[in-house]
Amino acid sequence: MAFNEPSPEDKKIQDALKQSGEIPVHIAIIMDGNGRWAEMKRKPRTFGHREGVHSVRDIVEASGQIGIKYLTLYTFSTENWRRPKSEIAVLMKLLIKSLRNETDKLHENNVRLMSIGDRSALPEKVLKELKEAINKTRNNKGLTLVLALSYSGRWDILNAVRNIASDYRNSRLRLSDINEKLFKQYLVTSEIPEPDLLIRTGGDYRISNFLLWESAYTEFYFDKTFWPEFRRENLYEAIRQYQNRERRFGMTSKQVKTSKH
Repeated sequence: MAFNEPSPEDKKIQDALKQSGEIPVHIAIIMDGNGRWAEMKRKPRTFGHREGVHSVRDIVEASGQIGIKYLTLYTFSTENWRRPKSEIAVLMKLLIKSLRNETDKLHENNVRLMSIGDRSALPEKVLKELKEAINKTRNNKGLTLVLALSYSGRWDILNAVRNIASDYRNSRLRLSDINEKLFKQYLVTSEIPEPDLLIRTGGDYRISNFLLWESAYTEFYFDKTFWPEFRRENLYEAIRQYQNRERRFGMTSKQVKTSKH
């Protein structure tokens, strides 16, 4: 079973985006606003998390259809462990349920599932489902869906520093070996290209400890839409905005144009 075919109107939009400019190779998303959306509707915060699953499904499908290679979703941060235990319990149960319900469809659609973060902090049941889903989809060649679970940028950077220090102490590397390329190899994102576009929903203007090292030259797009209402139309608009920007990577506009030719 493949992803649902886009409607004729949706396919026209996707084709227009492909023709109008480069499609980002890697899009990262901070899925914010679930709790606030639910509270506005006088519902428990957990209702927002449950409804947010529909957005995940639509964005994953649209990303696969339009040709995005990597999609990283900020699913649960290390700071989220500070939330009420009752809310964390619901989030973990929802994650288990989603992995059970969605893995087969991801596999059938050639989607490879990965995760980044401190897996040792995850409950055993979550870890079991996650490992099974990753193992089942490991050889798929389509969209790579990366779940950032118990993850934060600072945690990853500190973890990399500790491992580099350990290898230096044990003479596995020299001081002169340490550069940006080597440092990236010690990050949990070492196998993932840096994000071209980072989207944050929910109306806040910050990156909340997400992909700090990797986002040095990432384009940012902030959408006021709460995550449970974020759909492919919002994704398309973010891509349009991305296509209208000039990525200079420290160079001048003239240099960028010359390098493209």
